[in-house]
Amino acid sequence: MLAEDVAGGPAGNQGESLDRVLTVPNAITAARMACIPIFGWLLFGVHRQTAAAVLLGVLGASDFADGFAARRWRQVSTLGKVLDPTVDRLLLGTAVISITVHGAVPVWFGVATLVREVLVAATVVVLALLGAKRIDVVWVGKAGTFGLMFAYPAFLLAHGTAGWQQPFEVVAWLCAVPGLVLAWIAAFFYVPAARRALNAGRARRRGMMLP
Repeated sequence: MLAEDVAGGPAGNQGESLDRVLTVPNAITAARMACIPIFGWLLFGVHRQTAAAVLLGVLGASDFADGFAARRWRQVSTLGKVLDPTVDRLLLGTAVISITVHGAVPVWFGVATLVREVLVAATVVVLALLGAKRIDVVWVGKAGTFGLMFAYPAFLLAHGTAGWQQPFEVVAWLCAVPGLVLAWIAAFFYVPAARRALNAGRARRRGMMLP
């Protein structure tokens, strides 16, 4: 399973907080998840394209808030390590599908982004079913996701004929291209990491079976 490695501080403090659920980072992550349907409602329900883009941009920018809070207050938790990347996947997947359907981003770019997300999500599920050890998210993957989470709101803001919208298309591509490249690079980085995690999980199970 993929999880962000945000641990910091003495090992003893980390161990004490791993089982905590009610933490500031987890609250931030839960709030981000709760805003996903609001984004869809703004875009398709009341047709507030600009408001939807701004909300999506805020949600993307807040991606590091939970990690910062976990480090700042030493509130790293097992739930947070799982929940944070899961919400990232849900948020990005929702943004990709919604904005592509809305017609604000080229279909090929939306498909390239979505295929990567589906592959990563499927890998997480398969590894979990096989009992693999959790894989920490690499910084390249976080950087790629961060770039894409700024690119898609910018595409949405640029979708129109008003003069103020044109600069946002430039911003969108400046974030989109490196974001997608880094995201795919990270996907290939996870291949050897997945093998190590699977071997570690099997070794752990064998150790538990020994008398």
